[in-house]
Amino acid sequence: MLTIGNQLKAARALIGLEQAALAAAASLNVNTIRNMEASGPGPIGGRAVNVQAVQRALEVAGVEFLNGDAPGVRLRPRA
Repeated sequence: MLTIGNQLKAARALIGLEQAALAAAASLNVNTIRNMEASGPGPIGGRAVNVQAVQRALEVAGVEFLNGDAPGVRLRPRA
């Protein structure tokens, strides 16, 4: 589950996706992505539906969210 701004930034970097491209994939404004990432190590604020849209877009692109001991990301293993 996508929970903090740095986790979002790491997920985007992992797959080499620019903020504008992620915003388009999630049907959001690029400023929404910027604001989410600006939360840094803190929880992402804003509308839950927007966070879910971003998470879905990243998962479709191959990102897997890890929330064990600390929030993280990795590429989904290929079948």
